[in-house]
Amino acid sequence: MLVLRSLLFNVLFYLNLVVWLIVAAMPALLLPKRMLLAVAVAWAHSALWLMKVVAGTEYEIVGRENIPSGGMIVAAKHQSFLETFALVTVFHDPVFILKRELTWIPLFGWCLIKMRMIPVDRGGKARALAQVTKRAKTELRENGRQLLIFPEGTRRAPGAPPAYKFGVAHIYGELGLPCVPVALNSGLYWPRRKFLRRPGIIRIEILPPIAPGLDKAVFHALLQERIETTSDRLLALGRAELAALGLDPLATTADIRRQQS
Repeated sequence: MLVLRSLLFNVLFYLNLVVWLIVAAMPALLLPKRMLLAVAVAWAHSALWLMKVVAGTEYEIVGRENIPSGGMIVAAKHQSFLETFALVTVFHDPVFILKRELTWIPLFGWCLIKMRMIPVDRGGKARALAQVTKRAKTELRENGRQLLIFPEGTRRAPGAPPAYKFGVAHIYGELGLPCVPVALNSGLYWPRRKFLRRPGIIRIEILPPIAPGLDKAVFHALLQERIETTSDRLLALGRAELAALGLDPLATTADIRRQQS
């Protein structure tokens, strides 16, 4: 049943995305940016609803009261695809740093450009970081947007050793804005590079902001400590809940089929 529900959810998830792109996003490309953002938020809610109804996976976001007003950096743990769209429902005008290649995808890439997301050439290193910082200053300081960044750069498996890049500390030092850490346990339920979707409650916790002005190295260590400590607590909670359901968060699709045969 778990495999079938996961398969059905994945089919419906991507079909739903295509429908929203064609029916809503394409017309919104001709309208102001805020209309396209409203479409993105509506699609995110529809995807989260599908996840709950089809896969039996709910989500919970706490700590919204910790979000300050104005421009800010939002530094989130990254374990699955879910947080890339679930967080869009929380912040009113988010901007992502993303791979430049995503902007080349017809229609989807056009939407990213229209919403003024920040593409980066990950092979450019220092030059790319300077360009990203310049764009971020404009979007956050002048336009009051929220920069959503994943400090580890890519998805990490639940419980994997942290691998925080220093780029987030550089941006923090250059922008002089607060940074809001975000912890989560999404990888237990939406594993990276797997199509399994486990039932339960994905927990996302928005932590109190880190004030601007800290030394970059101090900030970097503090950010990692806060995110990892809370994420470890959420992971322990999630693992206990999965165990109570008789589910193994490390089981593969092949393992589940063997158990059911």
